[in-house]
Amino acid sequence: MKTVFHILNLIRLALFPIGYGLLGALVGGTLNRILIADLSMPASLVGFFFAIPLLVSPTRVWLGYRSDGFPIFGLRREPYMLAGILVAGIGVITIVLVTVNIAQTTFALVLGGLFAFLLYGLGRNLGHNTFQALLADKFTGDQRPRAVTAYEVATLLGLVMGAGGLGKALETFDPARLISVAIGVAVVALILTALAALGNEPRTQVVREATEKAREVPFQKVLKTVLVADPQIRLFFILVLLTFVGTLAQDVLLEPYGALVLNMEVGDTTRLTMFWGLGVMGAMLLSGLVLIKFLGYMNVLRIGLVSSILVFAGVIISGIGGNTGLFQTLVLFMGLGTGMAGAGMLTGAINFTTTIRAGMLMGVWGMANMVGHAFGSLMGAA
Repeated sequence: MKTVFHILNLIRLALFPIGYGLLGALVGGTLNRILIADLSMPASLVGFFFAIPLLVSPTRVWLGYRSDGFPIFGLRREPYMLAGILVAGIGVITIVLVTVNIAQTTFALVLGGLFAFLLYGLGRNLGHNTFQALLADKFTGDQRPRAVTAYEVATLLGLVMGAGGLGKALETFDPARLISVAIGVAVVALILTALAALGNEPRTQVVREATEKAREVPFQKVLKTVLVADPQIRLFFILVLLTFVGTLAQDVLLEPYGALVLNMEVGDTTRLTMFWGLGVMGAMLLSGLVLIKFLGYMNVLRIGLVSSILVFAGVIISGIGGNTGLFQTLVLFMGLGTGMAGAGMLTGAINFTTTIRAGMLMGVWGMANMVGHAFGSLMGAA
């Protein structure tokens, strides 16, 4: 009975990444398309708005520090997760209200959009970073790679389910419908976060002592003595950054490459994302459950990176030969490489954390992720 309860509790915890992924699907997929195609906003302005959550990612370090040492109602993870998703949800609703009600590109639209995406970015970074810190607090040893990869897959599932559900709910653009959907998604994400978070934070003497120690040292001093001074942290930061730059610079090219080189139709190029996503999810689960335990996270990371490079070379060759079937198969394998690299990197990140600095250190890795994401997308677009 105790084992069943434990499993159900782990499943309950997965509700957070599903809700987080649902918010991401609304903003990154649906709103992105609506702002450009239906509301005729300049693509450059939309690109600037969507860069804001990445630009504010350095705040994850400070937000993680606050979560580590400054509990709310005696808890240092659950309230911050709820606050993050609440702010992100308000940001999403504000984005929709601003863009729907200000039809023309004016100063009011730019200012309102800036504020709305800033809210969304801060809330999203706070919620996700605190969730990762909770995983570091809650799981130890071999449980960590399994947990961090399984919950990352749950985020991807949230994105996929969200994209499917939102596509049906917004088959044709209607401003009133969009507003109601945005409010619904924000409320659902908050409810899922509450169901996932409440009662899942460890309440041990070790955690209480770690909280007191984290609060004793000012943020600026921790930044200098722990983060900047530690060569291992600096090296791993660079590794995470370059991993995301490399993988995302390739991934962003897939759909345009299929259209321009292989003359694939829109539906066929869209399905490439599905093939890639299936590869990522399968590889992350396999790595977290089996491979990392036997090979170690660094070897899994290396295999993922090397295989991605080799497969990308194959993608180029398939384009030269005009082989669409081979191209689609290679995209699936590219997803496998990306998933292995991601699983190895996430495991390394969570293994680098300590009970005292879990939030702050996960913030460092999250910032590297976001900055790498931005540079990778820019390189791919160039």
